[in-house]
Amino acid sequence: MSDVTRILSLLPEGDRSVSEQLIPLVYDELRKLAATQLAREPAGQTLQATALVHDAFIRLVDDDHRQRWDSRGHFFAAAAEAMRRLLVESARRKRTLKRGGSLARQPLNEDAISAPEIKHDLLALDTALDALASVDSQAATLVQLRYFSGLTIDETSRALDVSRRTAERLWTWSKAWLLQYMLRDAADEVT
Repeated sequence: MSDVTRILSLLPEGDRSVSEQLIPLVYDELRKLAATQLAREPAGQTLQATALVHDAFIRLVDDDHRQRWDSRGHFFAAAAEAMRRLLVESARRKRTLKRGGSLARQPLNEDAISAPEIKHDLLALDTALDALASVDSQAATLVQLRYFSGLTIDETSRALDVSRRTAERLWTWSKAWLLQYMLRDAADEVT
């Protein structure tokens, strides 16, 4: 009689130390069994083999539902069944409305979320730049240096005698302000 079979015959008596002796003897085989079960699952399975083994083992040696194991093969067949039930329960949970129901993941379509392309309308930019100058002359100067002169942020920050971070913030703010102004101006022309 193998050690596993001997320990399995002692399990129904309720001695906790017996199940602790069983774990090291069957863990590797249970882990392989779990990995095989998970390999058959579709992509996106979030259960891991280790968690599946642990949950199945807890079900197998549960004190409230003591079972008698006839042999080592009987135990591993029951382990496979416990793992299957755990995977089915997991799949059912994923189909609940709380977790998205029948919704499926969709690949990201970057074209659908990309910002609309703005056509460079030099006259509109000139008008917006004049309006920006009336709000913040330093921002308008920065845009002229970056856009029309092609200076880098470092060169622009030196030319304006401001820190690089200040030039970056001002550049970001200026682009957003100009975009809003030009979009609002374009919408006014349409109406």
